[in-house]
Amino acid sequence: MAGKATAGEPSLSEKLSLLATAYPDAIERIDGNVLVLRDGGGPLSIDDGRKKSHAEKLAAADIEDSLSQIYPLGACAKAPAVDFDPGRIRSEALLKRLYGSSATAVRRDLVTVDWFGERLRVTRKHGTAAALKAVAADLSQHAELRRYLSPSAGTFNWRPIAGAATLSVHSFGAAIDINTDFADYWRWAGKAKGAHGYRNRYPLKIVEIFEKHGFIWGGRWYHFDTMHFEYRPELIAIARAAGGDACGR
Repeated sequence: MAGKATAGEPSLSEKLSLLATAYPDAIERIDGNVLVLRDGGGPLSIDDGRKKSHAEKLAAADIEDSLSQIYPLGACAKAPAVDFDPGRIRSEALLKRLYGSSATAVRRDLVTVDWFGERLRVTRKHGTAAALKAVAADLSQHAELRRYLSPSAGTFNWRPIAGAATLSVHSFGAAIDINTDFADYWRWAGKAKGAHGYRNRYPLKIVEIFEKHGFIWGGRWYHFDTMHFEYRPELIAIARAAGGDACGR
């Protein structure tokens, strides 16, 4: 079972520094227990001081919660440990400040990206569209992978996560689902309590290329979603700093 596989986890202060570096146009500074953003809005609390269960983190994460699990990098895909969901724990308050607090606000920054014959709508903010273009360019060098990539199952879609009240990262135009013909999803697995049901049918070369450009993969999660990638450059930077290794040792 894959869980935390790191050479040494960075401190919260180091994680926050990498977060700020990932979004320099949005984050002005870290000031004690708050994040000060450049949008003129109020500061965001980093740690709300509440001890939460995993389910509570998924439902109402603060910034500290969102950085609490180290994402593992590499060309391996193991069944994740119970409740190991690095990146699925998200601070919705921070995402809204980064990308927009409504569908209308997010739409103002959407641009189109060529994706293997399709035109996908993605946010330009924080280099997301540029990163997806770079992913497409690298993937285009591997003709054998195209059948896994297109048609895309979607990018921008202002909606909650299935079965939850929190917004999907698709709401911010910062996620892409690839060809559903090869997808596996924890809700579809019909897993009984205590049985995981994990599997992956996508070549890991696809995952490597997405990760290279700042995207994390839903196939790393206990609550797995193997067709899903979302732009989270802070988690990739933290993973590299920590030596996060999907293949273990």
